[in-house]
Amino acid sequence: MNKIYCVLLLVMASACSTLQMEQKKLVWEENFKGNSIDWSRWSKIRRGGAEWQRHMSDFDSCYAVRNGKLILRGIRNRSLPNDTAPYLTGGISTRGKVDFREGRIEVKARLGEARGAWPAFWMLPENEPWPDGGEIDIMEHLNHDSIAYQTVHSRYTYTLHHGDKPKQGSTGPINRGKYNVYAVEITKDSLSFYINDRHTFSYPRVPEKAGEGQYVFTDHPFYLLLDMQLGGNWVGKVHAEDLPVEMHIKWVRYYRKN
Repeated sequence: MNKIYCVLLLVMASACSTLQMEQKKLVWEENFKGNSIDWSRWSKIRRGGAEWQRHMSDFDSCYAVRNGKLILRGIRNRSLPNDTAPYLTGGISTRGKVDFREGRIEVKARLGEARGAWPAFWMLPENEPWPDGGEIDIMEHLNHDSIAYQTVHSRYTYTLHHGDKPKQGSTGPINRGKYNVYAVEITKDSLSFYINDRHTFSYPRVPEKAGEGQYVFTDHPFYLLLDMQLGGNWVGKVHAEDLPVEMHIKWVRYYRKN
């Protein structure tokens, strides 16, 4: 009886997932066709003082579009003598060009691995300060891990230190060296995260905490960032001998309910 019950649960879960997708309409997608990035949709991420941003570069060797895939690289700086950064990384965002609200965002990608590699797909608010406006981390991967991290940040979790009321993040297994699909569904009541259509966790709205900025993820539009990052306190030291490292992104899709 236990085996039969488990099979029924799996069938029911699969049916629910299919039904949810049938109720959604694809409203925007990026398939990275041609030989270059569509700059009407994307911009290169500039260098900044944050750990994730300190090696960002517009150097062409960090970017490529080939065979229907976007390739973002982390490389040693052997070519820009006037740039003091020892490493260079590529990243793009839709900031000021394409924004996202309620719906489901999916990214299909194959992650390169290296010690100190920190690829990420994530979302930030268009016109709100961090962390008040929120941050949605669809995928972060460290080094050679067999899991990916999916996390939520806000004033409530970061400034007020309520990262466990409710739980602000989780992990899920990935197929290393292969393409995986990372997703988040944004609704007025929750953020739900998935890897390869497997639900990893949900972050719900808590109405009584609304005044503390607990759920700000439908209050304003967000933009999407795709970037190959290197080094930091969380991921650890970069090992130059492991570079270059590449992330291949096959597509990005945005669905909304019919």
